[in-house]
Amino acid sequence: MTTHPKGRQARVLLTSVFGPYAQDDQYGSRSINPMELYHNQVTRAQGPYSLRIFHRSWGIMFLQANIENPSTVLDFPLREDFERELTENQYDVVGISSIIVNVGKVREMCKIVRRLSPHSTIVVGGHVTAIPGLDLMIDADHIVKGEGVGWLRSFLDQDPTQPVIHPQIASGFGHRVMGLKLPGSIGSTAATIIPSVGCPMGCNFCTTSAFFGGKGKFINFFETGQQIYDAMAQAEEKHGFHAFFVMDENFLLHRKRAMELLDCMRKAGKSWELYVFSSANAIQKYTMEELIELGVSWIWMGLESPLSGYSKLNGSDTMSLTHQLRAHGIRVLGSSIVGMEHHTPQNINSEIDYACAHETDFHQFMLYTPLPGTPLHAQMTEEGRMIDVDLADVHGQWKFNWRHPHISLDESKRFLDHAFGRDFELNGPSLYRICRTTLEGIRKYRLHPDLRVRQRFEREAAALRTSYSALLWAMERHLKVTNATVAAHIHALRKDIRKECGTFSSAAGTLLGPIMLWLTRREEKRLDSGVTYEPETFIERRNWASV
Repeated sequence: MTTHPKGRQARVLLTSVFGPYAQDDQYGSRSINPMELYHNQVTRAQGPYSLRIFHRSWGIMFLQANIENPSTVLDFPLREDFERELTENQYDVVGISSIIVNVGKVREMCKIVRRLSPHSTIVVGGHVTAIPGLDLMIDADHIVKGEGVGWLRSFLDQDPTQPVIHPQIASGFGHRVMGLKLPGSIGSTAATIIPSVGCPMGCNFCTTSAFFGGKGKFINFFETGQQIYDAMAQAEEKHGFHAFFVMDENFLLHRKRAMELLDCMRKAGKSWELYVFSSANAIQKYTMEELIELGVSWIWMGLESPLSGYSKLNGSDTMSLTHQLRAHGIRVLGSSIVGMEHHTPQNINSEIDYACAHETDFHQFMLYTPLPGTPLHAQMTEEGRMIDVDLADVHGQWKFNWRHPHISLDESKRFLDHAFGRDFELNGPSLYRICRTTLEGIRKYRLHPDLRVRQRFEREAAALRTSYSALLWAMERHLKVTNATVAAHIHALRKDIRKECGTFSSAAGTLLGPIMLWLTRREEKRLDSGVTYEPETFIERRNWASV
């Protein structure tokens, strides 16, 4: 591998693609595919109750933390921000990170670099590199597939085998709840911890698994529970976080490492909360007591389809497991696939109803989508079933990009929209559901013999008594007109919260509820008029004093 002539002295710009994002434009942005994970893929049919939150581009933050060079991270820039950064500072290397749908913006950014900073070496990474023939579509010097820290260190004449340094990452920003935009100090209450990348389960549609080597392959940044604990302790010390979004495709699959982490937490008396991804078969390796003591309070679990045949569901009754987790106060985000090969217009609605019957706190629905680089894409290509669709529209939230044996392209969108709407109709807002699950945990564990567990559920109770009580007050009244059944459930929950958490919850609802109701109605009108939200731009420099 060649190295850059300036090595450790090269100035490096690491950037995400330019915005705005939640609009239809010639570069590939789509209004239906905003830069909001939850609103885009999980709560999109919930109107003013949809969870609005942005997440940083963690990959470029990782890269910056692991090189010695003078560097800048430019996250969510506008086009003019990107151009200004190139003209006001001399960069030897420009790294552009992107997902597949934004390939048009990558192409344009390469053109901008060639025009404004022709001496710069252009490096492109991220999931966009899975596109076949990408080198013919964009003008880049290097296209880097897979994990990029080692490659960039080598390119800049640094040791690629050094331990990976974990950057300090807040899990989200720009939180908006029922029309109320939360201050950053309130909204960013969790840190992101990334122990590994890739997934050994290797589901045929999974871009993450394919990107990092495929079935059976993953890359550990942290081999031990102690290393994960140290990263969490640093985040707590620097930012006061006691909740952690563990960005690992199947965290609980690595039981030894998870139990080592639990031992560290016990010894230090840490009352932490963990939000994790895990397969159903991995969850079942633990007792509920172990999950609770580990601090697991939120699990993203693939439900897919009961007839999907994926190994991660082997031997699992996902319905029973989901209800058991919720009964112990563990909130569940279930993920289901719409439009699998066995789906027909005759059976798909029953499968959607089955998914909704899990009563998860959140539910993601995605179309069965062959994305470049995945085994599913290779299979569909070989079978001649792929459709020539603009890559900007291949994200699983619009229409099929392949020929389904029973369902047309237009039908695929209708069934997907129906799934989101049906879940909201039957189960109500996710904000209500997480309150319901939280109360179950408080009832069961607020008197637990482990002080760490008691402290965690007391924090949960404090939130129910105050902020959530106001949200539920407004929610009940707002939904009476459109969904009286769910409104009645919310009313019953408010009574249960008052009984369990004290009468202050009623006072909070009475005092703050009317404000939240007004904000909710205003937000509803704003969304109906076409208002969208964009992330703020971040510019972060490192080792810049020597420049």
